[in-house]
Amino acid sequence: MNPVELLRELIRNRCVNDGTPESGGEVASIATLANLLGKPELEIEPIPRRRSALWRVPGSNPQAPRLMLMAHVDVVPASTHGWEVDPFAGDVVDGFVWGRGAVDMLNVAAAMVTVFAESTGARHGDLLLAAVADEENAGSLGAKVLVEEHWPQIGAEYVMTEVAYPAVPGVRGSLHPVSVAEKGPNWTRLRARGVPGHGSTPYLADNAIATMVEALSPVFGASGPVVVGPEWKSWVAGLGLEDALADPEAIDAALERLAADDPQLARYAHAATHLTISPNVIGGGLKVNVIPDEVLVDVDARALPGQDRNDVDLYLRKTMAAAGDRIEIEAVADHPATSSSTDNPLWSAIGHAFDRHTGEANLLPTLMPVATDGRFFRHRGSIVYGTGWFDDALPFGEFLTLFHGNNERVSVASVERTTSLLRTVVDRFDQLIAARQ
Repeated sequence: MNPVELLRELIRNRCVNDGTPESGGEVASIATLANLLGKPELEIEPIPRRRSALWRVPGSNPQAPRLMLMAHVDVVPASTHGWEVDPFAGDVVDGFVWGRGAVDMLNVAAAMVTVFAESTGARHGDLLLAAVADEENAGSLGAKVLVEEHWPQIGAEYVMTEVAYPAVPGVRGSLHPVSVAEKGPNWTRLRARGVPGHGSTPYLADNAIATMVEALSPVFGASGPVVVGPEWKSWVAGLGLEDALADPEAIDAALERLAADDPQLARYAHAATHLTISPNVIGGGLKVNVIPDEVLVDVDARALPGQDRNDVDLYLRKTMAAAGDRIEIEAVADHPATSSSTDNPLWSAIGHAFDRHTGEANLLPTLMPVATDGRFFRHRGSIVYGTGWFDDALPFGEFLTLFHGNNERVSVASVERTTSLLRTVVDRFDQLIAARQ
């Protein structure tokens, strides 16, 4: 099986999840995988065309811990504006596979499927492969259903999923990020109310847009509450960054200095240490000549470990104080931040794999500013990681801009490297489990 060709086919399947129930169409990519792997052990389709599936290579010891490779096959929308190529053609140009989902996360999905297809020999514990729908819309039609309704089949003590990042230069050689924690999305709706009237007489009108603008203006320039966790401290030490970046009292000034040299790293550093608020969707008004009596804004709030809905609401109230109590705050979805420890066989297997392939076992525990399906498994006690092995064609900062961005692409060499790395991880993990039984 060729992981690069599989990646291209998954891109061409156009499993675009725009957040509506009728989007996604993950059934197309599940069919692609079934043609390669055979009939799944388990398929779910909560609503038409939103399909997830599970395959299994059984181990010889039913009591041994299970390892799951889990990939989502849906992608976010892409507009052709801003792209140099068709985002759904899966073209290979200048050594890169281009297309929506190339880095999020169809590259790793293709590697996982390839490794799973090869793992037909004797194993100590079960190896599972899950291809899931709806990750790009909080997983309610995919991983959430699998975990809540099919845990006896889907449950695994160890899970490999996303996000996979390229290496970063450290003070003692290259550092290989391994995603071990993720922020929690606290999606929020803001509502401003006014009084309708004729647009020709705006003087002294109670325009809901004016109220919302007054409330949101300070939000865009504010910096949320800080939590400096162990993962970010590892980054500061490993990359040799200035100590102030690990000091909650000094970090904001330090971020300004970092941004002058490396704005993309500064963006990641800010997200990894701050509660973030991003107003992303706005709607309201009825007609151009009618003063609006209601405006809605959907906000993507992301909380760090130790923060929750109360922190989000308190911060919004404080930041929007100029609007007084005229803004209603409604919780839309709350998912707590999650993390996994690093003292276990899977962590050891990942270190072994990087050492074997690169000569460096310098693993860098990494907190993701995004949320993944891994959180459903962490809530059940699973250890969940994400990692990959990339060439140096794209540095870390530029790589980050490709997530949900224009010209998303991954090098052919990186897909092949990640496949090799995961193959070694899977084999080494099974060896370690066998030695412990």
